[in-house]
Amino acid sequence: MPLLPEPSYTPPFWARNPHIHTIVEGKFRSIPRPDWTRQRIELPDGDFLDVDRLVSGHDRLCIVLHGLEGSTERPYMRTLAHALKNAGWDVAAVNFRGCSGETNRMARSYHSGATKDVVSVLDQMAPSYSTVAAVGFSLGGNVLLKHMGETGDANRVDAAVAISVPCDLRAGAMQLATRANWIYMWNFLRSLRTKIEIKAVMFPELVSMEGYDELRTFKDFDDAYTAPLHGFRDAEHYWSACSSLGYLHAIRRPTLILNALDDPFLPDACYPRELARSSDTISLEIPRFGGHVGFRDADGSTWSDTRVISFLETALS
Repeated sequence: MPLLPEPSYTPPFWARNPHIHTIVEGKFRSIPRPDWTRQRIELPDGDFLDVDRLVSGHDRLCIVLHGLEGSTERPYMRTLAHALKNAGWDVAAVNFRGCSGETNRMARSYHSGATKDVVSVLDQMAPSYSTVAAVGFSLGGNVLLKHMGETGDANRVDAAVAISVPCDLRAGAMQLATRANWIYMWNFLRSLRTKIEIKAVMFPELVSMEGYDELRTFKDFDDAYTAPLHGFRDAEHYWSACSSLGYLHAIRRPTLILNALDDPFLPDACYPRELARSSDTISLEIPRFGGHVGFRDADGSTWSDTRVISFLETALS
């Protein structure tokens, strides 16, 4: 399943600016809320996940994972859920720990390598279906690819798609630290601050707000919070241990990586071209346009949703 040729994706004219495309799709697109049914999964460590489900009696399930500081309320999660339901899939859209509107119970939260939580979702839901697929966006894409590689032939996911995925976490963090991306970095740190403030009240012995206003990059944040709260030495250790790039060679199920060439979040290291050329299982598709989790089509639909469904149908046929 090789490096695929550039697909015939033609966005509207305004979406050819990657920053406009990324911001409009992420912040200003209004999508009807799916008729979710929420299911809470109790985790082995005493925490919980809230999973929003669309159950229509199908025998196929697609698990969907959101990006950093996202939730099932993000436009890209809603559009894909609608598309999957129409294509004959039940949907399980996962809110990572602390992202469902209710603070999780523990000092730890979610991160780019938190694959054990994906296993817990599969343990609960996979036995009820004959076919299971999964889609991950951005951070969720990294989590998904890492899980696919960790489990290899034992994986219960039959096919997977990762969209706008920073599979090299260090390179992605450095990319977002550049001057051109300051607005995204500022927005992430502002959103993450809210969660850290809550945890500082819940766990004052473990979490402190001291110095938060001096943070400027993901290295700063991951050194101060992600690494110590999740068992890593520092940001470099976290990035090295959790980057899905190091697990791609072990993936044994059909998997599509869909990263736009103009994605402002992704440096060249996040386009594993040589690996895709030699892999029997990984397909890499690099549209010229798309921004970060954008892919608005000229008719107002989302091109990546169509591509996800097409890939899953082909891979599972």
